[in-house]
Amino acid sequence: MTRLRFGILLSLALPGSLVAQQRLSPRDSALHALNRLGYGPSPGLLDQILRDGVLSWVDRQLGVADIEDPGLRDVLSRYELLRTSQEQLLQRFVEVRQDRRAAQRASGAAGTDSMQRRMPAGAQAQRRLGGELQNLVLVRAILSERQLGEVMADFWINHFNIFVGKNLDRVYLPSYVEETIRPHALGSFAELLIATARSPAMMVYLDNAQSVAPGSRPPALERLDRQRGLRGRMRPSAGMDSMRQRLASRMPTGLNENYARELLELHTVGVDGGYTQADVTEVARILTGWSVAPPPRGGGFAFNAWAHDRGAKRVLGIEFPAGQGEEEGVRLLKLLAAHPSTMHFVSGKLCARFVNDVPPDGCTDDAVKAWKQSNGNIRAVLRAVFHSPDFWAATNLDSKVKTPLEFVASAVRAVGGVPDTTLRLAQVVARLGQPLYQHVAPNGYGEQQEDWVNSGALLNRMNVAVALAADRLPGVTVRLDELIPLGMEQTSLVDSVNRVILGGKMTAQTRKVILEQLEGVANPVQARALAVGLALGGPDFQRQ
Repeated sequence: MTRLRFGILLSLALPGSLVAQQRLSPRDSALHALNRLGYGPSPGLLDQILRDGVLSWVDRQLGVADIEDPGLRDVLSRYELLRTSQEQLLQRFVEVRQDRRAAQRASGAAGTDSMQRRMPAGAQAQRRLGGELQNLVLVRAILSERQLGEVMADFWINHFNIFVGKNLDRVYLPSYVEETIRPHALGSFAELLIATARSPAMMVYLDNAQSVAPGSRPPALERLDRQRGLRGRMRPSAGMDSMRQRLASRMPTGLNENYARELLELHTVGVDGGYTQADVTEVARILTGWSVAPPPRGGGFAFNAWAHDRGAKRVLGIEFPAGQGEEEGVRLLKLLAAHPSTMHFVSGKLCARFVNDVPPDGCTDDAVKAWKQSNGNIRAVLRAVFHSPDFWAATNLDSKVKTPLEFVASAVRAVGGVPDTTLRLAQVVARLGQPLYQHVAPNGYGEQQEDWVNSGALLNRMNVAVALAADRLPGVTVRLDELIPLGMEQTSLVDSVNRVILGGKMTAQTRKVILEQLEGVANPVQARALAVGLALGGPDFQRQ
């Protein structure tokens, strides 16, 4: 079996599309739309789209006012995380930290095993909620009818990447996903950009919460020094001195350019967008004071006027006069959202995601034109991409390789699998190389074939596919009886797998290999599982 798997997957590593230069059939077009705008077909969906028309389905995906799918309401109601506010998560985090410190004091010199046995119940609940955040990605991708919304949520989460392991971001990330990214996934890019800039998760991840104008002092420190001054020549109390030392030790000491740099390089104009190091510094100055409200105020956005640099600035040739406050940050973000370099950079990324790893110039030009005409309306830009000739060109069919998330979600959808509420399916995605919300660097996961194609990774995908087809993959339930009945002879079985699982696009080579491997398999359940598993793990399914 190992030799077979490498043989099948070898063709996946080769460049180029699996489709010849030809006009797309309606079935080809429907599969293409389902694989790019969504996470692939679920049972019966391909035939439904063929009846209704591919462009009608595309327009329906673009036309939803809210990406939240009402049909998932009952499923999502089982997730405690969606009923827990950021304030509650923050309070739980504080309580868990206090419990751990108490346990450490009580344990003294106890070893790690002893500490594990004393793990507070709150810590276990916190881990469970973190698992729910990851699992929700799979559940929505697999079950939602609003497929484009889920794809765009993933796109923006990757574009505005945040690493869950940075400081308090394990607390702030759920709100970032549910309240910052998802509601703006198909809306205004400027509003999305402003929302991410104000997100506590982003300010903690890229350190803007620690960025203050040099020499600025918080009001608490000012008040304490005034109290000290009122004492005149009297010696300050030891308690007052200790309090001042604690405040001063927690005080940010100056400008932090981390967020400013990534805002320009990754979020807006791009590395070739024409900015300089001086622009980075000026952007950082404009965004001083944008911070996070400390407990007990819930950890939301806070603008600290005392920390803001009120001097004049100049960014990308645009003057920002002195004496401004929070509003100049909003003005900056709106200017960046409408900058020609931003239009081109982000449009290119969208065309790379939906059309080809190397975005065609025509697609990018169409997207930029729509961006200008709509003032950065994401839905309008996507409509231009999906209606461009490049999107439907045969050369771009099957030209992209699925990421681990796309592979797992599309494979489960193909067999009509039902995910459970545990972390186990998300752990499968992690084992394939894409642990959700755990990319440390701000550039997010790669989107191109070379980021995911190597012999070891593809063998792991084949193993996942075979386990899924046999209903042995943790986190999901599969009932193939409802899709492919037992009792067919092997040629008919492969024909059925081709139609049901691959939408009719099985190549002659894949068909030949599957039939060879079915020889001698007398058990019909095993034969069906093997045929489905090899189809899911082979090159015809890996490409999209």
